[in-house]
Amino acid sequence: MNRLNRLTAILTQLQSKRHLPAEEIANRFEISLRTVYRDIRALEEAGVPITGEAGKGYTLVEGYRLPPVMFDEKEAFSLLLAEKVIEKFTDKEISQHFQSALIKIKSVLKDQQKLAIDHLDEQVIYYKHELTTPSKNEKAIQRIMSALATGKVLQFDYISFIKEENTSRAVEPIGMYYSLGNWYLIGYCKLRKDYRTFRIDRIQKINITEEYFTTNHPSLKSYLKKMEEGNHLIKITIQMDPSHVKYIETHKYNQGFVMQEKVEDKVQLTFMVGSMEFFARWIISIGDIVTIISPKTLSDRMSTLLNNMTEKLKEAKYH
Repeated sequence: MNRLNRLTAILTQLQSKRHLPAEEIANRFEISLRTVYRDIRALEEAGVPITGEAGKGYTLVEGYRLPPVMFDEKEAFSLLLAEKVIEKFTDKEISQHFQSALIKIKSVLKDQQKLAIDHLDEQVIYYKHELTTPSKNEKAIQRIMSALATGKVLQFDYISFIKEENTSRAVEPIGMYYSLGNWYLIGYCKLRKDYRTFRIDRIQKINITEEYFTTNHPSLKSYLKKMEEGNHLIKITIQMDPSHVKYIETHKYNQGFVMQEKVEDKVQLTFMVGSMEFFARWIISIGDIVTIISPKTLSDRMSTLLNNMTEKLKEAKYH
């Protein structure tokens, strides 16, 4: 790419975000930071009103370019979802072309929409998996994303997975992710006074309240680490064949299940548990179809339990 084309592309990228770090420009065009500084200076000399802020990056003066197309909130959030899906379901070249096109589209968004999308980018995850039919609850997804962007409390009815009970919940949302055919919401439930995972297709009558929450919740990506370090929970990862998942589908939610994703030809499940002993005694019932990825202490404990069971069987006297 020649310099003129690169300067044009940088200008477009500047219009796609409220703050654009120099490192992000350098990574995209595979150039040095010194070259980035020279390019920004060239744009300034050409009359482009760019300001720099330490720790945040470069910003175009508001209103420098009037966008020819206006997007509403739902359309702007849909762009983010499209970006997450394309990244997982296409090859690298197609994904790169889409990213380039998306930057041009984002350049016409209002500053407030850019800020909302930047914030949501850390709060929405789309895990790679086999292609399945997604859960249907578009209204809930849109309202959750709006609440995530604005920091407002959600009010909804929720049908529990195990007991099929309908309860009313007030939830401070911290993130949303998609895995194996379903969208999930993670948030602080005021009813249970703790963080909970909600399957979005089981959410009913959802509304965004006028209440803002002030709690400094973790981002979705740091949620597992925060739980593990702050609450002394143990992270457990297991794998099994997709055909075997059905044997734990109705029970995994009682065992600290957090997420599920496809890893090559296996299904990988992550749990956060408070008791290694309790989990070991549960999973041992299907030990022949499970591979323990981590931690090793779980494998060691299951080995001890199996040895004890074998000795008990040998000692048994049958009549």
